[in-house]
Amino acid sequence: MEAIRVVVSGACGKMGREVIKGIWREEGIELVGAVDIKGCGEDIGCIVEGQPAGIVVTCDLAAALTATKADVMVDFTHPLAVAGNVRTAIAHRTAAVVGTTGLKEAEREELHQLANARSVGVIIAPNFAVGAVLLIQFAGQAARFFPAVEVIERHHPTKVDAPSGTALQIAERIQEGRGAAGAAEARNEKESILNVRGGDVLSTRIHSLRVPGSVAHHEVIFGGMGQTLTLKHDSISRESFIPGVMLAIRQVRQIRGVVFGLENLLTGK
Repeated sequence: MEAIRVVVSGACGKMGREVIKGIWREEGIELVGAVDIKGCGEDIGCIVEGQPAGIVVTCDLAAALTATKADVMVDFTHPLAVAGNVRTAIAHRTAAVVGTTGLKEAEREELHQLANARSVGVIIAPNFAVGAVLLIQFAGQAARFFPAVEVIERHHPTKVDAPSGTALQIAERIQEGRGAAGAAEARNEKESILNVRGGDVLSTRIHSLRVPGSVAHHEVIFGGMGQTLTLKHDSISRESFIPGVMLAIRQVRQIRGVVFGLENLLTGK
């Protein structure tokens, strides 16, 4: 069986480099191209591991997809660039695995329509760590039984979006879980300092921290009569995301349109 040919967009970033190392360790998956606005003209092997790999970083995604005949594009870039990158991949009939957060629902729907029309698969996941995916699922279950909940998410200072895509997905799942149980408790509160209580997303308070030394950390605190329940997941290394990315690379060519969330691959949906 031929190896799956992969181009990584955002190859010189922290996650891009981690994905490339994961591909080099993975049987049946081959890195054929590297795209980034940084490092153009340099060998990606020298950037990632200090020795040549024979793949030169390019700034032109369309040219890279054409030249390499890639099966899959993996995107870890920037919220302002990701939608255009996925459109480019779809136009080349290249499947896409997207870890960049910040896509709006309208953009996801547009990409779904485009991908369906071209018979291309796209997997978009706010978080590729299996533990984080389970946290999201557990939060939806717990929401049925607790009237109050708040979310704390902590990431590295260079993360450009807040709250995190995972925190937003947690809030969505909490709202779904509350369905039969009803809405959250009504609040009658006043802030003496604006926004000190965090942001309100679907009636769930989210607090975003950007702290050096952090990778990706999510904590969901539920409160009820005489008790609290805390769900917590920590990615202490970007390696935690790689098994999920490899799973998505292997499965994305079997789907059509956009699938949102790694949980859909874990459950076989």
